[in-house]
Amino acid sequence: MRPIVDPRHGDVEDDASSTKRRTLISLAGSLLAEISLPKLFAAWAILIVLPALLLGAAPLLASIWISAVSSKAAAIYTGLLAPILFAILIGVGWFGGKPLWRLIETNFWSLNALAVQPAYALSREALRQLAERFLPIDVDQYARATARAISSAASGLLICGLSLWVVTLAWPGTRWTGSLTDLSSPTALAYAALHNSVVIIAAYTAVAGLVWGLADTVMTQPLDLLHFGPKPLGGKIWRVVHLSDIHVVGERFGFRLEGGRSGPRGNNRLKQALSKLDAIHARDPLDLILITGDITDAGRSSEWAEFIDTLSPYPRLVEVMVMLPGNHDLNVVDRANPARLDLPTSPKKRLREIRALSAMESLQGDRVRVVDGATGKLGATLDEFLEPHAERIADFADRGTARLTWELAELWPQTFPMVLPPDTEDGLGVMLLDSNAQTHFSFTNALGLVSTEQMRAIEKTVENFPKAKWIVALHHHVVEYPKAAKALSERIGTALINGTWFVRRMQPLGSRAVLMHGHRHIDWIGRCGDLVIVSAPSPIMDVTDDRDTYFYIHNLGIGADGNIALFEPERVVLRGGVNPAPAAEPVAAIGDLLEASQEGRRSSASTDVPHKA
Repeated sequence: MRPIVDPRHGDVEDDASSTKRRTLISLAGSLLAEISLPKLFAAWAILIVLPALLLGAAPLLASIWISAVSSKAAAIYTGLLAPILFAILIGVGWFGGKPLWRLIETNFWSLNALAVQPAYALSREALRQLAERFLPIDVDQYARATARAISSAASGLLICGLSLWVVTLAWPGTRWTGSLTDLSSPTALAYAALHNSVVIIAAYTAVAGLVWGLADTVMTQPLDLLHFGPKPLGGKIWRVVHLSDIHVVGERFGFRLEGGRSGPRGNNRLKQALSKLDAIHARDPLDLILITGDITDAGRSSEWAEFIDTLSPYPRLVEVMVMLPGNHDLNVVDRANPARLDLPTSPKKRLREIRALSAMESLQGDRVRVVDGATGKLGATLDEFLEPHAERIADFADRGTARLTWELAELWPQTFPMVLPPDTEDGLGVMLLDSNAQTHFSFTNALGLVSTEQMRAIEKTVENFPKAKWIVALHHHVVEYPKAAKALSERIGTALINGTWFVRRMQPLGSRAVLMHGHRHIDWIGRCGDLVIVSAPSPIMDVTDDRDTYFYIHNLGIGADGNIALFEPERVVLRGGVNPAPAAEPVAAIGDLLEASQEGRRSSASTDVPHKA
């Protein structure tokens, strides 16, 4: 058969969201034409307007409550009844005020993540982009680092100045105290609350902009790692395969949403990579296979099923493999329509989380552990942690009810970071982070954010294993690469919003930890001070099937100074146009994959496999 249009080669519909085939202006035009305005306004109301009202109303409500308590206390006659009633009022305020305070605090940080940090990141990267345009193409990385540091300082001053200007505009409409009569006029109360909120956020932004700008200016700027240290004689070397952004699709001839027809079809390239790794592992055993996110192209069930079936012939690889989620696994609302958005109340985002969590549990559930939030110590394995929730998880996947959406809301953040503990006290452990921002919009799906809770867990875990070395893995790139400026849209639209803050917190751990990430498909190894950062190329994306791709096997060990060291990596090339022969019949279900993995562990009991919990 020779059809006029060969469906195996795709068509224009496969390029609907492709940044390789369409310009940003073209994608933005499609977005404006197809976006659902009612859903957009509803999302804004839930994510921005309502938190702003609650934040701005907090001082008014607090003053109303204080005046009410004062007047009641003054009106009560002396005697035993007076202190009892006063104690009751104080108790109601204390126990009722705690949830209110938590709600206010949550809304403040929600607005911070939605508006304040992105505004600073946009300003900083825009100024850096502008500054780098005036630098010679062949300028060295140290001059580029200086320009970026100066741009950070200028950005902090700019954000501070604009924020103070906003404060002066909003201040006349503010009111910070109220009375019970104000409750009879909700419109006036809302008007004052919104102005209060603008002043609070703008004042915070002014201070935060200066602090962040100063911190980014004085921090060690990212530089290329110019050479690798020599391997020690007789020392332990950990062989770590770093895969990222494999973007499994659910169709045999399916294209990826980013690449469209300028990228690969189907999953043959991943099968080729696994086949080659299986041969390498049999010849020279690997210690770890790390996949740093974007396992699937859009987090759909069919894509996770393809991933599981692709792994099933390789149980010996599965037993040393761990993974973490990327933005394509969680935040792509509709792979064909960037204008599509989810309301914050929608169960769809929770469903994508459950799919990813189920796949991670099947792959690494008996090896990784969850950090106990109360003690900061390693707690249950992922299997054990999820077991009490298994019935509700299955019920939610089947029915997707609003009640279960809320009941399972805290399950996802409580599982991160997942920790693969070292097999000895001075061994190598792995911490797997979730760096995905809570976005509800396909067009902004690539933004990232590392929570303070995860950072505290990292620091506590390192403290609890004083002799161990660590790989800290996440999906998003933590700093902009010290290279010639990329398009501003790429620097902003894919950013880890608090990346420089995260790097500053990680730098004291640089002697004991290496950062590994993916996301931008860029092959780069560099450092910020003592902290080594490894960015993985994608062995799948950005080229058509006839072109070569590659990935690395990294060699980690202990350097002469006793610190963790990165030695010269091994580059594994995947030749274009190669269709690997199937290794075995695929295993059809998650349970079968786990069973196959366990069988592989039993058959290899005589082999020294590190990282087993």
